[in-house]
Amino acid sequence: MPELPEVETMVRGIRSEVTGRQIIRTEICRCSRKPIRIHPSRRSFVRNTTQTCITGVERLAKRVILQLSTGHFIVIEPRMTGLILLSDPPTNEHRRICWHLDPRRGRSPWIQFWDRRGLGTVSLLDANELDQVRDRLGTDALQLNTDQLAATLRQTSTSIKVCLLDQKRIAGIGNLYASEILHRARISPFLPANSLSRPQVRALCSAVRSVMQEAVLSEGSTLGDGTYRNALNQDGSYQNQHRVYQRAGEECPRCRQIIERSVQAQRSTFYCPRCQR
Repeated sequence: MPELPEVETMVRGIRSEVTGRQIIRTEICRCSRKPIRIHPSRRSFVRNTTQTCITGVERLAKRVILQLSTGHFIVIEPRMTGLILLSDPPTNEHRRICWHLDPRRGRSPWIQFWDRRGLGTVSLLDANELDQVRDRLGTDALQLNTDQLAATLRQTSTSIKVCLLDQKRIAGIGNLYASEILHRARISPFLPANSLSRPQVRALCSAVRSVMQEAVLSEGSTLGDGTYRNALNQDGSYQNQHRVYQRAGEECPRCRQIIERSVQAQRSTFYCPRCQR
């Protein structure tokens, strides 16, 4: 489930702990479950990350980037169930990679990538390869302004909800936050993206920024399955502020109309038929 707020929380959770520390050993953990994809190969990945120093940590859309002293980058894409942890994982059987770090008093001895369903990916890229990844992504949702959003929406007649999920157009928004953003902006998820008026675009841009920023401050959303956890294996709290997501059949907190659920592009959409006509 990790989307931009959850991945941003992961980055903030590990940055001060791992920056400037050496990876003394890269361990590909034994796991009997579906294997994650590691690029270029497991042997090469281990060889080229061991005995390197982590010089920085950043987020690229829904990816965590560890910059190495060699000029390469470890790119971690958690996808549906991946976590980056400094503490003990939820289960040992889903541990995927453990980077053992040089010992520091009061600091975690390692950073781990844990993934229950094995959908995540971990890649070692050089600067040119990372630039190619950046070039395939749209503007980051936290950096979006009204003019950029208007230009993006003019390019497609697909529904606005599906447009928000297209990472080539806007990077970082996933299914959960798309529903919350559209409700905040009072925009129907079924409207063609290029049909939005200028006031609607302004309201949408404001909703993108406010929902994402609030979710980051709340350290993301931990849903009923408990899959998402922060770097210290603790719940986020933004799920307590959800207005429509997974609330079909309940009252809209704004107008008391019953929230409905639909399916768009094989994903659930939650909306208020009165507020979001």
